Amino acid sequence: MKNVLKQLGIHATNDGVSTGNKWLKSKGEIIESFSPVDGKTIAKVNSATEKEYRQVVTTANTAFEIWRNIPGPKRGEIVRQIGEELRKYKEPLGKLVSYEMGKSLQEGLGEVQEMIDICDFAVGLSRQLYGLTMQSERPNHRMYEQWHPLGAVGVISAFNFPVAVWSWNSMLAWVCGDVCIWKPSEKVPLCAIACQNIVSKVFKKHGLPEGISNIVIGDYKIGELLSHDPKIPLVSATGSIRMGKKVGEAVGARLGRSLLELGGNNAIIITKEADLNIAMVAVVFGAVGTAGQRCTTTRRLIIHESKYNDIKNRLKKAYAQLKIGNPLDQKNHVGPLIDKLAVKAYTEAIESAKAQGAKVWIEGGVMKGKGYESGCYVRPCVIEAKNEMEIVQYETFAPILYIMKYKTMKEAIALQNGVVQGLSSSIMTTNLREAEIFLSCNGSDCGIANVNIGTSGAEIGGAFGGEKETGGGRESGSDSWKAYMRRQTNTINYGTELPLAQGIKFEW
Repeated sequence: MKNVLKQLGIHATNDGVSTGNKWLKSKGEIIESFSPVDGKTIAKVNSATEKEYRQVVTTANTAFEIWRNIPGPKRGEIVRQIGEELRKYKEPLGKLVSYEMGKSLQEGLGEVQEMIDICDFAVGLSRQLYGLTMQSERPNHRMYEQWHPLGAVGVISAFNFPVAVWSWNSMLAWVCGDVCIWKPSEKVPLCAIACQNIVSKVFKKHGLPEGISNIVIGDYKIGELLSHDPKIPLVSATGSIRMGKKVGEAVGARLGRSLLELGGNNAIIITKEADLNIAMVAVVFGAVGTAGQRCTTTRRLIIHESKYNDIKNRLKKAYAQLKIGNPLDQKNHVGPLIDKLAVKAYTEAIESAKAQGAKVWIEGGVMKGKGYESGCYVRPCVIEAKNEMEIVQYETFAPILYIMKYKTMKEAIALQNGVVQGLSSSIMTTNLREAEIFLSCNGSDCGIANVNIGTSGAEIGGAFGGEKETGGGRESGSDSWKAYMRRQTNTINYGTELPLAQGIKFEW
């Protein structure tokens, strides 16, 4: 790992504030990055103070005045070159993601690939920031709309995707002409420092000003500064519902914009006509991938009563084959939780489920012994529960799967929708009518609805996000770029008269 850190420009102690081309001597409290893989300290970071935050905002807004006037395709070329740099550093950055966050090496490398993919998407987008032309009701008038950059975009990211979610926001914001200020999770600060080191090379090579790509590492106080700051027109926040409500309230109070991608309580419906071979792959990966620490993790399994016992037995067989251990070893399926606080939440959730009358079908527990010294490894758990139980309604960021049965399709959809979150959902069926009902306005109320694939994972070409208390925001593909720009309607009179609305006339 020492060689990886060296390649990525990470030292034993690092500054936590950067305006792109240089790192500021940050004077805040020291943050230690611990690996959940082995419990060891990787490196230290000097966090930001409010004074340093203010300095970054000033630099960013000065850079915006220059960056917004660079043609979109030229901005796209910069992002294309960032994608090339990420390709060069894919292996070491993927390893760091795996080691600092605890996800499998395949997932770490896959997360960096998502960054590369969103760069490619953004490059094409830089030539397609389209407006519309409308027909004016007035003679000799032309109406159209166009889109302009917003300014400095604040990005608050969570620990579970320490690099990809930032890139979903930043690459799109950059081609739109915005500058970015990134507040990464203090649990994974080194991944953010590595990304800043990589992208700053490209901006510096082209002689671009400081402040296009900015990073401010610190605790929740930095997030509060971003949320309350009128100089930040858009705050994109990924994390818990509790956090998102605070961000949304603060940004809304100043009539700013917020893009919220918050918690999920995702379900898969398995119908009596499902292909169980496909279904089981989706369920197991969705439930245990990233040790249950994805917002799209499968947390509820809604099974037709005719398949219930069969699915239970299949789950028991599949879970017995799971290998838990160091995520850098590709033979292992399940890595650690992010820290001991997450382990505590996991164990308390299981006990709470029992207290509420649920029945544990596949036992969980904290792993002990050699290879598990960090205290962050747990066994994936399956619990028979009722959807209305308080613990089932809550998103526990851990590999806990709640299973329940249903009789009718209407009942299954009601169970699926019967939570406050609305991120991702899936149905497993070979019945066309069931699939179409699930995708109709009478079906899933989530931002993502899938047929015969799981809840976990998403392609960058589609807009990512959810409804209800998931926040309503959309990141990544489709027309998500519109969140990072302001719309302007333009009317041009090229005639010799000025006709007024409703036939009003002034006599001269």
